[in-house]
Amino acid sequence: MLALEDVGRRFASGTEALRGVSLAIAAGDFIALLGPSGCGKSTLLRLLAGLDQPDHGRVSWPGAPAGPGEIGFVFQDPTLLPWASAADNVYLPLRLRGIGRAEARPRVNEALARVGLAGFEHARPAQLSGGMRMRVSIARALLTRPKLLLMDEPFAALDEFTRHRLQEDLLAWWQDAGCTIVFVTHSIYEAAFLARRVILMSARPGRIAGEIDADLPAGPARRLDPAYAALVAAITRRLEESHRAAGQA
Repeated sequence: MLALEDVGRRFASGTEALRGVSLAIAAGDFIALLGPSGCGKSTLLRLLAGLDQPDHGRVSWPGAPAGPGEIGFVFQDPTLLPWASAADNVYLPLRLRGIGRAEARPRVNEALARVGLAGFEHARPAQLSGGMRMRVSIARALLTRPKLLLMDEPFAALDEFTRHRLQEDLLAWWQDAGCTIVFVTHSIYEAAFLARRVILMSARPGRIAGEIDADLPAGPARRLDPAYAALVAAITRRLEESHRAAGQA
């Protein structure tokens, strides 16, 4: 579906964020980008979204490139309009494309219902919990049924209970939408629970340090599965090996 080929990115400040990153992303995949702060994970998402361009290498779509509305982006902060209702926040992508409110209303209500917010259409962000605000953000991103959904640590600021529930719901939404997800996280446990492929990134300049197949049976019971504990341990070992190798370089 999408490929990065020997991608490098250096900012005007002189900071080299990425070096020699090559990655193939298949349609329907769920990839977690896991690595330390400052390793270029968010920069990589911006390149995938077309919000930035590499200085070296290229980002290519071997199949049909994503068109308008076919790439969704969910940030760590829900980035909602504080004066607008939940429905109007979800409606925003369609509004920007010139689709009238009346025409969009059924799709907006459906998107809110899909993320468990039916009945909260008129609530403003200040009236919603942190987890509910994130659900509004995800509903907005899913509204246009994107081919590619990019998520930049969307659950990092949430309590553990809310985080677990949203992780479980996200897997259901992903399976329902049939889209491809690239998910940035600092959490080994989150990467192991969500992803089908965990891409390990080294410290700046960010490089691909390894890849681990994480395709375990989905569902809440996964957290108690011995295979999940073994996967967490395997990812931890690989990250420690990568860190030691980087320290010796």
